[in-house]
Amino acid sequence: MYYKIITIYLFAFGFSILLNAQKEADPMAKKFGQSITADDLKTHLSVLAADEYQGRETGEKGQKMAAKYIANHFKSLKLKKGNTKEKNFYQQVPLVEGSWDNPTIKIDGKEYKFLEDFYCFSSVEAMELEADQLVFVGYGIQDEKHDDYQNKDFKGKVLLVKAGEPQKEDGTYILTGTKEPSEWTDNWRKKLALAKKKGAKAMLMVDEDIETNLPRLKRYLTSGGMKLRRNESSKIVNTFYISPEMGKKLMSSTIEAKWAKKLKKRGKSKSKKLKHNLDLDITKKERKFESENVLGYLEGTDLKDELLVITAHYDHIGTDKDKIFNGADDDGSGTVAVLEIAEAFAKAKKAGKGPRRSILFMTVTGEEKGLLGSEFYVTNPIYPLENTIANLNIDMVGRTDDLHDPNDKNDRNYVYIIGSDRLSTELHAINEKANKLYTDMNLDYKYNDKNDPNRFYYRSDHYNFARNNIPIIFYFNGTHEDYHQATDTVDKIEFDMLAKRAQLIFYTAWQLVNQDKRIEVDVEPEEDEGR
Repeated sequence: MYYKIITIYLFAFGFSILLNAQKEADPMAKKFGQSITADDLKTHLSVLAADEYQGRETGEKGQKMAAKYIANHFKSLKLKKGNTKEKNFYQQVPLVEGSWDNPTIKIDGKEYKFLEDFYCFSSVEAMELEADQLVFVGYGIQDEKHDDYQNKDFKGKVLLVKAGEPQKEDGTYILTGTKEPSEWTDNWRKKLALAKKKGAKAMLMVDEDIETNLPRLKRYLTSGGMKLRRNESSKIVNTFYISPEMGKKLMSSTIEAKWAKKLKKRGKSKSKKLKHNLDLDITKKERKFESENVLGYLEGTDLKDELLVITAHYDHIGTDKDKIFNGADDDGSGTVAVLEIAEAFAKAKKAGKGPRRSILFMTVTGEEKGLLGSEFYVTNPIYPLENTIANLNIDMVGRTDDLHDPNDKNDRNYVYIIGSDRLSTELHAINEKANKLYTDMNLDYKYNDKNDPNRFYYRSDHYNFARNNIPIIFYFNGTHEDYHQATDTVDKIEFDMLAKRAQLIFYTAWQLVNQDKRIEVDVEPEEDEGR
């Protein structure tokens, strides 16, 4: 009798495990996930990254052609027109592009030139300022171990800020207590966000490596840049990166030595008002136009009011003289992944296996100009953000990066996962499980480190969802020698790995839209550091 009971128990237990395994490794998910193929991805990408599309520059003819191609694909899948307000597949994104009009900075009458003595990024707004409200705030840091602001009023001031962070005589960093600096050194956005919080009007940051940085950045600095068209100023802190020579003009070595001596003696930093006539003449010429996010909507069943958003940016950087920047990997690869994932879900719905929650497939514009399309969507959502359960964002998933060997089958079997655990541990676990059950890739979290100097978490469209407390995963294969070069072409895409990465995203999405409970946000959001 005892033996029989044990046998029955073991059989029942084994059967239970089998049922659970079948439930977890969903054969329907596998069936439709495998419909995402290398051949189909190549067919789409060969169109979108062709010379005819002229690098898909935001607002230009090639980008409009790409938008139409994507919309036609969504239409062929019988997706609903994602813009329910306009009853079409497009969300118009109002933009303004500026061109510099000889920006200059004068210090006590001496003129300093743009792209020689200083530089600034396109986010800088036109401004004219004659100010004696210049304040030196050391490293521009506020931390429990070091505070350069000391609770004073900096509203409307122009701040002079040193690069880096304080160190002891032995080279140990005060904030970390080690020979390694904190994120205050590599992440200038942190200093900028703090200056904005303090109400500063502008910030001058000394760039000790300006001679190296200027040639590297020149292509991005010569344009006055692009931004969303707003009814009023975005109230940013205009930030200028100045040469060490300009820094010395504003803060003599004697004054800096005295400041450093007091800092060492007291262990506290004290801001200092500087007596200079500072004249900032930053003017722009502006052109207004519109671009498009492309939205395809697949309605769910019993949980259709809840929404998963799957994104990739389809714009790129256009042309430069006779060069066409096709952007096959950045982000043609992510765009075609969205097209194929949408098709797999559409096939499932046609077969009666449609998702319980709704899915918005959205290819966004303006990412290369500062995440503009996704920013516009989250500030003007078509579907309530409170009903949006997660965002899966795909940007560059078609190549092997410089840290892996494309000729090694095991080494190239990877994808970088960024942000999966920043807001929801459950989302992280779902992605891990999907990979274990279906794709068996190396999920690399190298760039998910909060101290990652590349700051990839802040550099693609998922971030605009994350800053609205919506859990995200950013799928990425890393940069390579063809990043933002005219050599980022279709022939270099590894379509087998592109298909595998797209399948992982599909399987993760399948679980998210079909499980009983909406995933939980169970991680405290971090401070918004801007971009």
